[in-house]
Amino acid sequence: MRKNHSNYLKLAFNLAKINLGKTKENPSVGCVVVKNQSVISSGYTSINGRPHAEFNALNKKIDFKNSDIYITMEPCTHTGKTPPCTNIIKKKGIKKVFFAFNDVDKRTAFTAKKILLRNKIKIQKINISAYKNFYDSYFTLHKSKLPFVDAKLAISKDFLTIKKKSKWITNELARKNGHLLRSQYDCIISTSKTINKDNSLLNCRINGLNQNKPDLIIIDIKSKLRKNLRLFKKLNKRKIYLITSFDKNNNSIYFKNKNVKIIKLSSLLNRNDFMNLLILLKKKGYNRILVETGLKFLNELLRFKLINNLYLFQSLRNLGKKGKNNTSNKAIKKFILSHKVKINLNGDNLYKIKIKNV
Repeated sequence: MRKNHSNYLKLAFNLAKINLGKTKENPSVGCVVVKNQSVISSGYTSINGRPHAEFNALNKKIDFKNSDIYITMEPCTHTGKTPPCTNIIKKKGIKKVFFAFNDVDKRTAFTAKKILLRNKIKIQKINISAYKNFYDSYFTLHKSKLPFVDAKLAISKDFLTIKKKSKWITNELARKNGHLLRSQYDCIISTSKTINKDNSLLNCRINGLNQNKPDLIIIDIKSKLRKNLRLFKKLNKRKIYLITSFDKNNNSIYFKNKNVKIIKLSSLLNRNDFMNLLILLKKKGYNRILVETGLKFLNELLRFKLINNLYLFQSLRNLGKKGKNNTSNKAIKKFILSHKVKINLNGDNLYKIKIKNV
């Protein structure tokens, strides 16, 4: 594989990251157009999934004839709400197509090659190992009735999750990267206990990202959520769902008046309860979900094997008597912290742990 192919595809994946978690049922795709060894255009899938990356890159007044196009996923070939991307590739005179993943949508999978070769356009699949898991959530969408669920947790060096006199365990740079991680999901699940304690906003406090903050699902079965939280002062376009067993009490009525949507759930105790909740969220269009809760709720999801990846932000410091856990940390301590993400967090570390048997 020529080195340039890899570099251009890596650039395409960086573009695909921009709207990851914001493209509904469609994959977030990145696209780079190259002519005479120079990038002349680029694009990525729009918010809510349309237009597609190829259209955004090629729908410009540029001479694309005899160009090469690098796409993170094979171009679509079916007519849905928009025409197939192979049409605009043919129309613009693209000479070669390079892509990293075959689509799993039955309407498109493995069909682009036949169509493009028939039109004398060369096409080649190139594997990029650094991005082998990039479309795990999209592939899960097509093979499972459940959404793709990851979890995020901050811990001290001695595996404590609560700092007694402060809500911050990790440093500012680690927290910023936590905000960036949030931006790659379409909703966050938290609990009323966690939000009440920290008065959390659970948004993406990074310039350019907070406009597309993920929606929020609050687990509040016993109706304990406080009313005077910062969270409800400015909802903007963000949707908030309250999962509760009380849909007509004073709290529920108050939150309904704040444009919070109420979902009644009698209990959340066993795996079937959790499965039903996740299936319901998927039906509402949530495909990539990030769990940010305390250790107790996270332990339940781990026990029921409903987490795909666990992101552990670990401080370089022990908390000792300055910290505590409200429940057992055995589940997270058993993970071998060897899958360290290569990122500078000023001494703190980030581990991405793929959970088995999900």
